[in-house]
Amino acid sequence: MDHQGEFRRAALELGVPDDEISRFVRHLRLSIGLSVGGGSTVGQYGGLPWLPVGMKWPSAGDIPLPLLLSVDCGALPRVDGFDLPADGTLLFFVHQERDHEDRSGNYARVVYVPDGTETAVAEAPGSECVRERFDVGAALRAELPLWLQEGEDEDWHEFWEDLEWEDMSPFQQRLRLHMERDLPHLDELRSLAHDLWPSGAGLVIGGYADDEVISSIAEQTLAGREKAGEIPPIPIAKWYSHLEEEKHRMTSEWISLAGESRTYEEYCTRFVIRHDDLAAARVDKALAVTTFEAP
Repeated sequence: MDHQGEFRRAALELGVPDDEISRFVRHLRLSIGLSVGGGSTVGQYGGLPWLPVGMKWPSAGDIPLPLLLSVDCGALPRVDGFDLPADGTLLFFVHQERDHEDRSGNYARVVYVPDGTETAVAEAPGSECVRERFDVGAALRAELPLWLQEGEDEDWHEFWEDLEWEDMSPFQQRLRLHMERDLPHLDELRSLAHDLWPSGAGLVIGGYADDEVISSIAEQTLAGREKAGEIPPIPIAKWYSHLEEEKHRMTSEWISLAGESRTYEEYCTRFVIRHDDLAAARVDKALAVTTFEAP
């Protein structure tokens, strides 16, 4: 389905100029929300995985990794710009407590099983690595980068709204000018996107990588480039502004592969991957970040 065309036609009916719609659509991403009882089954949360015959249960040394999620790629809605395999199964394994404490990536794994592979239900190494199973259905949802959202992250939104022009970094000033000059109908466009593809799912495939995850990757990348002499040393007073620009650049390079919505007093894992790695089905290149959401 031509989702961009659907959005453009609806926005034109609201009287929004075509060139402004094009500028907005560059930032709009559709993700796939997964929820229990959400229509036809496209995958499962928890349970036992179907693995290639002869393949061992994914583990980190002698520690088996619980199955978080498995999805049938062929049953998922297709989304422009999100190069999931056309068929086969993606399985996401993670030991959340250890992944949260370790941050090495050793305690998470993404496995792709192409269609036609001989598979069997894997025998669990122990009950502790089997979550309760729930079948999930899929629905599209609209996503925007953090700086174009409206109050979904209250702390960030209040910080942005309270900033005086002279207190903004050059990067923040450019974003504000872009919003005011190039997107005068931002409120209408934002509302339209969320009307067409409402949010609200416990698990999400695709869309924007979580800000906390991108911040971590961007900070490591920027520090590494500085240490390697690829860029001049960054003064401490200008570090945050440079980090913002690096994050902004990385939102076009990285995409969310799968992630759980934030829930308090529970672990929450998000898998991210570069666009080119996903297009080449190099899902082993995905990075996982597990957080613990405290109230």
